[in-house]
Amino acid sequence: SQSENVGPATFRQLIGRYGSAAAALEVLPELSVKGGSSRPIRVFSEEDAEAVMDQARELGASFVVAGETGYPPLLYHISGAPPLLCVKGNLALAELQCVAIVGARNASAGGRKFARQLSAELSEEGYLVVSGLARGIDTAAHEAAPQGRTAAVIAGGIDNVYPPENAELQKTISESGLLLTEMLPGAVPRAEHFPRRNRIISGMSRAIIVVEAALRSGSLITARLAGEQGRDVFAVPGSPLDPRAEGTNKLIKEGATLLTSSAEVIEGLRTEYTAMPRTFSEPELPGDEPFEASPSDRKLVLSLLSPTPIDVDDVIRESRLPAAMVLGILLELELAGKVSRSAQQKVSLF
Repeated sequence: SQSENVGPATFRQLIGRYGSAAAALEVLPELSVKGGSSRPIRVFSEEDAEAVMDQARELGASFVVAGETGYPPLLYHISGAPPLLCVKGNLALAELQCVAIVGARNASAGGRKFARQLSAELSEEGYLVVSGLARGIDTAAHEAAPQGRTAAVIAGGIDNVYPPENAELQKTISESGLLLTEMLPGAVPRAEHFPRRNRIISGMSRAIIVVEAALRSGSLITARLAGEQGRDVFAVPGSPLDPRAEGTNKLIKEGATLLTSSAEVIEGLRTEYTAMPRTFSEPELPGDEPFEASPSDRKLVLSLLSPTPIDVDDVIRESRLPAAMVLGILLELELAGKVSRSAQQKVSLF
């Protein structure tokens, strides 16, 4: 998963086609050359992997993959799920049904109070409260969850503290709650890491509650991702005179469930819940016979792509090539660094 140009979607395709990570690693250089790479792909070495795992252990953390305790069962079923997570704390908490509470960093006193109330009451009902350890609503939600019944998803490495004033809270969660990240130890969070973190918050949760949010905020990104992932979205209404309520009021207009108490969330989640399986099968490329694309086939698929993302199914349809062949060509192009794949399974030229 740390080798060059291997994103979450590419990772799953490689496992699905070649059956194991070991087999996939062997063919990475060959596939990238077929995709047009001018140099061998950089493969993350076994020595580097061992060093990273040793670093995590020294920090009291570990890496988990889907099916292992500590990897939230719902998460692996979203598009673009992280191949592995670095986790620290009470890994058994990941097995609980999760509800995310997110909102404004510059939250009002009333918003913080309501977030604490929601967190405490949902925790008492047996839910794991999930948030992003940010200032404001996130902090209030984490602090109010009793007996460590909270999970924090962070945008940097497991040893990175952000924001600095939450150092003690992060330490407490890493000891009695659950701390998760898809980044390697030592990684410093950058702007592009926060939307990726948000997809984990929504992906591991059955429902997402937005307490306060401006029209342009990370909380609305989380709500949008939750909707794409088929999760329930709840929004707390607010005064039209408060900019921190513009985002939540907009969500309600667009179909989010208006929320005024935790009982409404609990009632909304009383529908029959079937736990996701603890083992996972990777999707295989369609077709029984191994594909062997010619240079002209690769040229055709490449000609159908542009900087504008397009559905993979549309590429298959327009190329009139076997689906397995097109998917294999796109895999080669991704590994060669020529094609980018979005979380919505759309592809575009880099």
